[in-house]
Amino acid sequence: MYKLKTNRSICKRFKITCKSKILRRKSCKSHLLQKKSSKRKRRLRRISFVHCYDKSRFINNLPYFN
Repeated sequence: MYKLKTNRSICKRFKITCKSKILRRKSCKSHLLQKKSSKRKRRLRRISFVHCYDKSRFINNLPYFN
């Protein structure tokens, strides 16, 4: 059987923890920051988890990171 290819764009944007949770960054933190409040920007700094319902999409594209 041939080797499965890892989706490199997903690999760069997400990390998998040792308990197989998927970490992600929050959106809306790249530009137009001047009009966003400090409180909002501070909340966007935090890292969050991918929801368990969406996890199956990532597992198919990251075959060797389970």
